[in-house]
This record gives sequence, structure tokens and C-alpha cells, in this order.
Amino acid sequence: MENAWNKYSTRKKNEVFKFAEGYRRFISECKTERECVKKGIEIAEKHGFRNVEDYLKEDKTLKAGDKVYLNNKGKDLALFVIGKQPMENGMNILGAHIDSPRIDWKQHPFYEDHDIALADTHYYGGIKSYQWVTLPLALHGVVCKKDGTTVNIVIGEDEEGPVVGISDLLIHLSRDQMQKPASKVIEGEDLNVTLGSIPLKDEEKDAIKANILKLIKDKYDVEEDDFISAEIEVVPAGQAKHYGLDSSMIMGYGQDDRVCAYTSLMAICEIENPEKTVSCMLVDKEEVGSIGATGMQSYFYENIVAEILELTDGYDYLKFRRCLANSKMLSSDVSAAYDPNYPGVNEMKNTCFFGGGIVINKYVGSGGKSGSNDANPEFIAEIRAAWDKNKITWQTAEIGKVNQGGGGTIAYIMAKYNMQVIDSGVGVQNMHAPWEVTSKADIFEAKNAYVAFCREMK
Repeated sequence: MENAWNKYSTRKKNEVFKFAEGYRRFISECKTERECVKKGIEIAEKHGFRNVEDYLKEDKTLKAGDKVYLNNKGKDLALFVIGKQPMENGMNILGAHIDSPRIDWKQHPFYEDHDIALADTHYYGGIKSYQWVTLPLALHGVVCKKDGTTVNIVIGEDEEGPVVGISDLLIHLSRDQMQKPASKVIEGEDLNVTLGSIPLKDEEKDAIKANILKLIKDKYDVEEDDFISAEIEVVPAGQAKHYGLDSSMIMGYGQDDRVCAYTSLMAICEIENPEKTVSCMLVDKEEVGSIGATGMQSYFYENIVAEILELTDGYDYLKFRRCLANSKMLSSDVSAAYDPNYPGVNEMKNTCFFGGGIVINKYVGSGGKSGSNDANPEFIAEIRAAWDKNKITWQTAEIGKVNQGGGGTIAYIMAKYNMQVIDSGVGVQNMHAPWEVTSKADIFEAKNAYVAFCREMK
């Protein structure tokens, strides 16, 4: 395997570290889908993208080289750079998801138990519950009030301010707990977030809960009932860190799949005047099956492609179907990087490694490729040619040994349009844990690989 670090000059290595620092700041600030969309728009607008709604309101057409984006309900972001060719010839698409495994507050979260105020939760996505206890945690989200206002909530990220957390049983009393299987050591209903322990003066019933609600009311002007229409996500507190004594890696929350989302976003920001229209979509709900209005199984992407087609070549149903069928896509999602502490789950000839660059997964799924897209070899050959031409370091992998487990992405959803799709992303250690690890070299190679794909695919 080629190790990307070996090819970098001192100048290029500095470029790798500079790009990785921008990414580290991004995942430190953006711990929810909404925060990713907001920051993504800010980045896109700095690179010349405009809201497509402006064109629709002004009844303007789009021409080759124009850059537009669409914000779908604050949780999806679709971007387009209009190409010189008609859209019915297809697009080159990058698609990543911006939701990550976490713990969500329930709609009625607040309660008090023997002088401790807590919040009741329901976890989101595939997590090992025992990894989420005894950590400093933060609260990120929104509260939507009946008057139509939305209040942004962030608690736990101020260096001098408080954090929250979930307790665990002390080792001295955990004899019974330690006999349980890992999936039962911490039950889902036991992931209750500790909020406080000081009672509100002169309050007789649930005085500690009342004090917490008063603190929230004083700071955010929201009532307990407002949390019925809220999205509060419990995530690890603090910034992503440089990892390793050589700072060659990044440890941070939500790198599945924000490492591919950020690199895809930065890649499309580099594209100018492409031959074929280039698109990047950053989507929600992948970790729970890509369902709902903001998941990839929604029609939102179809709708925006139809709008873009109307603003360029003029909408026609046959052109629309041809556009999708003739498109080529990288489902930009992470892969399981080799971990020397757990070598037994890998088949070493088909495993990705830190420093090996961007990863191609011809198929994911599980149990006989169930649920996988399984990309066509003709398409893989095209990608190989484009990446080798642009001196990209890349590797191939599967997600572990056959019958060891597996995973899924949005690839199979987009393949239903008859477009060519393959999974391609960055290798990650500690995947779905509160703190995941990636290689800075792989992050840099991924961005360059996405740029090459957008420019080279015919």
C-alpha cells in the first residue's frame, strides 16, 4: 500500500495540515445537521454560491458557470455548479450525510429524582451506550415556540461554563452489571442526562427541576412546554483535537460522515465552469435509514434537480429522467479503518489503512451484500483512471470480514435512478463512538479525489 505521507514535500505537508485545521474547526463548531447546513451556506456563499430561491423569485435563468444552493428545512444542503453541457447529459454528484449518532432529548425530558434534575432521552443511530457515560456532554439544538420564533440552544461548549453528562455505576457496586453483555451494560432508558442539584428557593415540589427550568427561562426565554416542539441533541463537549504525538490525525465527534461532507463541500467550492453540471448534497437521517422529509428517500433532491433543469434547459420529464440516469455519483461515506487493537475483524487484503488515501467500497451491506449497491466495474475503471491521472492516493476496502457485520449508505437510494454510484470516503477508527479518529492525509486526499471526480467524469 502506498502511504500518502511519503509523497508529500514539506510545502505539501503544510498544505495538508492547513486543510485539516479548517476541517477540525468545522467539526468543532458543527455538531448537528442544522449547524452543518448553516456553516455550509456560509462557506458556499464565500465561494460565490447564491440561493436558488433568488433566481426563482426574480424569474432568472441559470447559465454555465453559475453556482447555486438550496437549503431544505435547515437540515439538507444541495449545491450545483452549472455545466456547459445540457443537464440531460447527466451530472457528477457528491453525496454525504451530516447527521451522526447521538442522544436526543425526549419531548417531555425534564424530571427530578431524589434531589437531582435530569433529562430523559432516546438515542439516535447505532451507538454503544456504554461509551456515552462519564463524559463531558453538551446540548445543541433548537426550541420552536408557538409564536413562530426559533431559539438556538448551545450549552456545554464555553470553556469556563458548565457541561452535562450521564452517570455510570461505581466499580465497587457493579458486580451484577459487569456480568451483563455489552449491549445491556447501559440500557437505552438509563441514558438520562444530569442537569443540576440546587433547589429553587421557596419551591415545594420538584424544586431542583424548577430551578433548572428557571435558568433556561432566564437565558433563552423558553418554557417547559416549548420543549414539546424542540430538537435538543446531546453530543460530546469540546473541540476536536489533533491526535498522535505527530499530530497526524484528528480525534473529534461526528466524523461519520462530516469528514466526507466537509471534503465534498470544499471540493465543489473549487469547481469552476465544468463541462457537466456538478452537484453536492449534504443530507440528514442516514443513520436511521434515510427516511423522513430530510432523508435521502425524500423527494427533495428530485424536486431541486427539476427546478435547476427548469432554470437552465427548461423542464421536460424525459430530460429530467435522462439527467438522473446519466449522472455519476460518489456516495461519500466513511469506511472502517484498520485498528491494530482489533485485527481479527478484518480480511487484510480488503481493508483500508490510515495514510492509504480515499477508500472505494464497491459494496457495503451485510450478509451476502444485502442492502448494497455493488458498483459496476466499468464505473470503477473510470474512477481509477481519473484518480491516477491526478496522482490521488486511493485504496479499496470492505467493511470487515464476510459475516462479521456490515453497514449501509445512501448509494442504493440514488442507484434506483439508474445512475452509476459507488461508495467512496475516508477511513475512520472508533466509528460511531463519541470520539472518532481520522488521518489528515486521508482527509486531504479525499478532497482532491472529489475535485478530480467532478472535473474528469465524462
